[in-house]
Amino acid sequence: MLYSIIGIDKENSLKDRLAVRPDHVARLQKLIAQGRLILAGPNPSIDSPDPGAAGFSGSLIVAEFESLEAAKAWADEDPYRLTGVYESVTVKPFNKVLP
Repeated sequence: MLYSIIGIDKENSLKDRLAVRPDHVARLQKLIAQGRLILAGPNPSIDSPDPGAAGFSGSLIVAEFESLEAAKAWADEDPYRLTGVYESVTVKPFNKVLP
């Protein structure tokens, strides 16, 4: 089943986010290799694809996991979570309808 993982960044986390981004992306690359990643990306803090120093307010990942518990366990091991970039993380079942 698909699950949405919504991470909310703590304020002023851009420096920390950039420091661990390679590890975060490497985990996403593994999901891609397994054919399980539907989409992933950050939420800019301002209305711009390149927010610069304004940074990001969070991230959205939609991926396939065996269960809600497996999705939560994966999210708990995300480098952004482990290093405190994310203030909170919500994991929910997701039904893709369109496209």
